[in-house]
Amino acid sequence: MVNAAAIWSQSLAGYVCKSKQPCAYRRSRGCRLDRVARRAATSEYVVRTSHSSSRSKLVRAGAHPSTAEEHARAGQDAQAESQNRNTSDEYLQEETEQKRTSRARTAFNIVFVTSEVAPWSKTGGLGDVCGSLPPALAARGHRVMVVAPQYQNYPESSSTGVTADILGTTVGFSHHKSKGVDWVFIEHDSYARPGGLYGDENGVYGDNQFRFALLNVAALEAPLILDLEGSTYGDDCVFIANDWHGALVPVYIAAKYRTHGVYQTARSILAIHNLRHQGVYGPSTFEMLQLPKEWYNALEWQYPPHQRQGSYEEEGRCVNTMKAGISCADRVVTVSPGYAWEIQTPEGGWGMEGMLTSRSYALNGVLNGVDLVEWDPENDPHIYQNYGETNFAEGKRANKAGLQKEMGLPQRPEVPVIGFIGRLDYQKGADLVLGAAPWLLNQDVQIICLGTGDKHLEAGMRWLESAYPDKARGWVGFNVPMSHKITAACDLLLMPSRFEPCGLNQLYAMRYGTVPVAHATGGLRDTVLPFNPWEVTGTGWTFSPCTVDAFISTLGQALQTYREHTDSFQDLQSRGMIRDSSWDKAAQEYEQIFEWAKVDQPYCR
Repeated sequence: MVNAAAIWSQSLAGYVCKSKQPCAYRRSRGCRLDRVARRAATSEYVVRTSHSSSRSKLVRAGAHPSTAEEHARAGQDAQAESQNRNTSDEYLQEETEQKRTSRARTAFNIVFVTSEVAPWSKTGGLGDVCGSLPPALAARGHRVMVVAPQYQNYPESSSTGVTADILGTTVGFSHHKSKGVDWVFIEHDSYARPGGLYGDENGVYGDNQFRFALLNVAALEAPLILDLEGSTYGDDCVFIANDWHGALVPVYIAAKYRTHGVYQTARSILAIHNLRHQGVYGPSTFEMLQLPKEWYNALEWQYPPHQRQGSYEEEGRCVNTMKAGISCADRVVTVSPGYAWEIQTPEGGWGMEGMLTSRSYALNGVLNGVDLVEWDPENDPHIYQNYGETNFAEGKRANKAGLQKEMGLPQRPEVPVIGFIGRLDYQKGADLVLGAAPWLLNQDVQIICLGTGDKHLEAGMRWLESAYPDKARGWVGFNVPMSHKITAACDLLLMPSRFEPCGLNQLYAMRYGTVPVAHATGGLRDTVLPFNPWEVTGTGWTFSPCTVDAFISTLGQALQTYREHTDSFQDLQSRGMIRDSSWDKAAQEYEQIFEWAKVDQPYCR
């Protein structure tokens, strides 16, 4: 194969670079000569050889070439180097690593307002995002605070001794510093309860509106009154209000603070993780929020049909917290580009599509990342055998055998093992898994399911195991180590969600060399690229519409590829494992949104 570097060096004879800028600057502008010289700046860089991913060769480049002859020599050097490396993949990896270690052009004071944050409190993806994105932003040079309720005593945090009187009650603040982030927890009696974060076996808590309004105002007070490491954050902040629990932050900024000269330069960004949950309450509850009466229209909305319970009040108007955030935030962001599009349609807008479409110029989607430390097959303490990109075939075989043994299934290395991990409810499509199970289990496969939720679907998982004792296991409940084991051991992971703002399990699966089969919706459509055997592209299989028949058809293609085209299936696994799912990539996109928000005037003044 003719080397590209040599071709370029020959075609540039007589071409003289006249740029006075450093190589890195001109490379970002597309300089043809620098693409030949590659790293012709006076710096050291790492070139990884193709025959060993664990060894690196350190090369010191010469001064920037200024003549065509010097460029030709640089091209010849690049050609010699490229003979011992995968030029395209390694070069892109090198560029990616350089971006990962770079710092932001502009540093901001960033305040996350969230109802849950891992590892202290978590019921789903929201907790993961708010536990992982802030450290990624802090690593890039921003000052970052996360404000969340203190649902129980957290040994890591300590009381600041600072209190604030808000909404007719007193709250305290505790603080913990780690990963470069100020984790601030709001202390109040309404948060610590024996049930879950939002409800218990009797349903959702009746005072949730008060609990999270309290969180919003406390989060706005924290940057002003907490002296952390010698200084407060002040009022020049970017607030990221997450879901309806934080959606009143933009309203309070405009109605209560900005009118008194505070937070004049602050900006608010509403992050929508799941639009279905909107924080809907009766009109009479507006008074409790202690907002000026003229701000009622910012919250007033038609009661959403999907949240009506049948009472007379619910058929009329309501106070809709999510609507308030959408109508007052400076910008709106969702957890994937696909979901940003879906919520502007009648099918995915949950009654908010018109308002979101009117603000489409300020609406963006940013894909979530994953915690590359917790979800790392090379160092994961939960799985049976660690492995990486170079030995994933051997590693997955060992993990498959270990899981089959632990689950009491026949230890057959040739049989495809299929996993499902998720909440057992209508959204996650667990009923589709049960609907496809009779056909699927007649294809000589094994299926392992892990999840909890709807009682009928839990009973369905128990039926699955009892009906197919040698082929199926249904673990009703949730277990973190087992979720890692299933992710590492399975060949395919099922994600038939009816709607999925982003989804994380498919990202975990790809990182572990497990190929996802997903419904083409929201973030699943953005992350699971359909397998194309002719162009040798894709990271999994997607199906649409969201029916059992379409699901079965796509599963048939996946199983055929697994059995009859082993090389293609391993290529799918490899492409998934090298996919960049880091939070640093998402952090860079958020930085652009911060800059856009700062350029514009406040949306509500």
